[in-house]
Amino acid sequence: MPEIEPFTIHVPDRELADLHARLARVRLPEAETVSDATQGIELARLTALLRAWREHDWRAREIRWNTLPHYRARIDCLDIGFWHVRSPERTARPLILTHGWPGSILEFEKVIRPLTDPVAHGGSASDAFDVVVPSLPGFGFSERPSERGWHPGRTARAWAGLMTALGYRRFGAHGGDWGAVVSTELALHAPDRVAGLHLTMPSASPLPEDRVAPSAPERRMLDRRDLHLSDGYGFGMLMGTRPQTLGYSLLDSPSGLAAWLGEKFAAYTDDRPEYGGGVSLAEQVDTIALYWLTGTGASSARWYWEAMRWVPRSAEEENARPVTVPTAVSLFPADPWPTARRWAERRYPNLHRWTELDRGGHFPGLEQPDLLVSGIRETFRDLPVNG
Repeated sequence: MPEIEPFTIHVPDRELADLHARLARVRLPEAETVSDATQGIELARLTALLRAWREHDWRAREIRWNTLPHYRARIDCLDIGFWHVRSPERTARPLILTHGWPGSILEFEKVIRPLTDPVAHGGSASDAFDVVVPSLPGFGFSERPSERGWHPGRTARAWAGLMTALGYRRFGAHGGDWGAVVSTELALHAPDRVAGLHLTMPSASPLPEDRVAPSAPERRMLDRRDLHLSDGYGFGMLMGTRPQTLGYSLLDSPSGLAAWLGEKFAAYTDDRPEYGGGVSLAEQVDTIALYWLTGTGASSARWYWEAMRWVPRSAEEENARPVTVPTAVSLFPADPWPTARRWAERRYPNLHRWTELDRGGHFPGLEQPDLLVSGIRETFRDLPVNG
């Protein structure tokens, strides 16, 4: 059984001083020659992001984040950092939340208290969860792997081991982005232990025949997926093939890291002012600073190299591994990777809840935390979860 030790988030003063010195002398290129983001993150947007980073108070964030119980445990020869927040309710159900890229555990900061203490946040005691929020291998305060093999499947097995070490026999799982892939694999690895899934980006793809005569909504989904692959997924191809080359820049240049992550915070969010305007500059900087000060720009990029060599290569391969545990999906409209329900039903035949929201994007825990909390609560209300 792995030993679980408390872990206090604290970055040495010299690391903060080095960061401030680098931010004071960044070298930026001339402005883009177009009037939109088709050449990448715009100079004005990055300049505003860097200005917010120069004013960022990391020490204040440490104090805030350390109010949540944070631990490290050695799982499969790797130190995994995670928040573990127990509910005051005796009937609370265990739930593991998994982030993706360019996210982090900070995606879930605003939902932890409503999930663990629902009575204080507009819910009932029956909605309570014990929440576990691990950092993916090579992200945040989890150790950076020094060997090959830390793909979503191995990570899912590690998550099962972590939940065992915490004393949870059965539990629910939630994830978006790579977190959805890990959660799906967790349900495949331990279907007797995973009581249910809640996903915001299900791992389900259209078959070739789905393109022959799609409905109008599916045609829009196919067009958006195709556009994302052709015009918006260059970052994934680079990280999936040459993460080490990219990593030198991400570790050496704070402006480079801010541009690399900030572009996706802009592209993948619902930035309509009437719905909150997406992920705030302050929240973007929180995550970018976390990547910088933990030195995980290269290791998080390497996650793509590992994952792209492991994930199913086609919809047929995905559907050959169906997920039988009860599954719920919440789709947010600005997510760049839309999925039709009938595609998902082939991969998740026990799909018992499907919700298409009218606002929000790829980072619902930051953009629309109330909607994410509601989706998770509703998913598990009727599912027996015994910890």
